[in-house]
Amino acid sequence: MKTERVKKYLHSLWKEWRIPLFFIVFVVIPVKSSLADWNWVPTGSMNPTILEGDLIYVDKIAYDLRIPLTMHRLARWSDPERGDIVICFSPEDGVRLVKRVVGLPGDTIEMKNNTLFLNGKPVGYTRIGRDFKELPSSKRKVRCVLAIEVLGRISHAVMSIPSINAMRNFGPVTVPQGSYFVLGDNRDSSRDSRYFGFVDRESIIGKAKGVIGSFDITDKYQPRFGRFFESLN
Repeated sequence: MKTERVKKYLHSLWKEWRIPLFFIVFVVIPVKSSLADWNWVPTGSMNPTILEGDLIYVDKIAYDLRIPLTMHRLARWSDPERGDIVICFSPEDGVRLVKRVVGLPGDTIEMKNNTLFLNGKPVGYTRIGRDFKELPSSKRKVRCVLAIEVLGRISHAVMSIPSINAMRNFGPVTVPQGSYFVLGDNRDSSRDSRYFGFVDRESIIGKAKGVIGSFDITDKYQPRFGRFFESLN
């Protein structure tokens, strides 16, 4: 009798959940794996562009189409451009990262006192307002320097934190074919290609396009409504 009750319970459970289960297995998982996804950002390595607690939308068909749950490409129609914010796997430990592409195959990359040099020429910078401001993603009173950096057709904000002992001088290095050089916009608090080297093209799985939602993890996860559905540049 007990076995019969268990069978009836499992049968009713299956009837109730089979449609949601099939939807998850055959729709949600393939879509998240190959077409569109979201990425929770727990660190400030992309400040001030992306803040800790941002949930970002990832376009996984921005560059190519993959078989769901694999890294095998069915088709490829473009490659990352300089200035793109990409989702990639770290060559150091395989962790999924959000970084900005600054160096394409064949580029020579160098940094001098946090100024980026591309193929021997300094990238353009414009200071934002006062020299020092509080971190945009935190209540902590940490002073930082904000500037607009121009990478090709992309203009975006970058920051540095003078109080941190960081790698502000690097290279020059030449990006090999099939690889990319990536940096965080928070140049003094980002583990990126300066530390783990180049990122293979095959390890780049999508492009970050916008912020779906944002919650301040430094203040009881208070929602930042002003960042909801904000595009990324």
